[in-house]
Amino acid sequence: MTAVSLHYTVDGPEDAPVLILGSSLGSTGDMWAPQVPALAARFRLVRYDHRGHGDSPVPPGPYSLDDLGGDVLALMDRLGVERAHIGGLSLGGMVSMWVAANAPERVDRMVLLCTSAKLGPPEVWATRAETVRTEGLEAIVDTVLGRWLTPECSARRPDIVADLRAMFLATPPEGYAACCAAIEKMDLEPDLARITAPTLVVAGLADESTPPAHAQRITSRIVGSRLALVAGVAHLANITRPDLIGQLMTDYLSEGAR
Repeated sequence: MTAVSLHYTVDGPEDAPVLILGSSLGSTGDMWAPQVPALAARFRLVRYDHRGHGDSPVPPGPYSLDDLGGDVLALMDRLGVERAHIGGLSLGGMVSMWVAANAPERVDRMVLLCTSAKLGPPEVWATRAETVRTEGLEAIVDTVLGRWLTPECSARRPDIVADLRAMFLATPPEGYAACCAAIEKMDLEPDLARITAPTLVVAGLADESTPPAHAQRITSRIVGSRLALVAGVAHLANITRPDLIGQLMTDYLSEGAR
């Protein structure tokens, strides 16, 4: 499939190292808002919406990880960025791994949050896509939000829950379902050995969607990668502990410049 022109937002100094971040399935680049002040102080921060999400185009599905990763490389070309730090949470992390494995010369350092290189079983994702196409995102929103945040965070910050619900429900159903197909068929594990970028892998100890075992499998296959386990966070680690996650990302991505 031909690459699409992704919607993106840029923050930070023009002459700073570029950092490109992808978000989770069912969210947009706005998901990274808690980290923008810290990251934009050190990097030229580019937050994009996956195809089928936010303000990016919604071509007919199904999509593959090749499609999603190709979109990011096309975005780098459009911005005139030859090499950048990359990263993402959940689906954004999967896309980042694809880019780092297939275009290692374009990636400096990488940060992966709450993600997986192989997230089965496939029939779960096929069923979810069918549900969304027939019943809409309303049919799964409560389940998804229950995995995104811990019960304590949801109870403490109903405003955040409301914002995430609105973001999720604004996702085009076809775009969401088509991205489910990319995860359904994904198996990046054989490709991880090709990744040469120094990589930080962050996992939430309360993450039911991508439990720490997934992060451990990634770090066991990417030479020299580092694992950080964070207590008290579910799938959207950057929302539950925004300052800590921002600090982890900033510190790791800045190491190469020291």
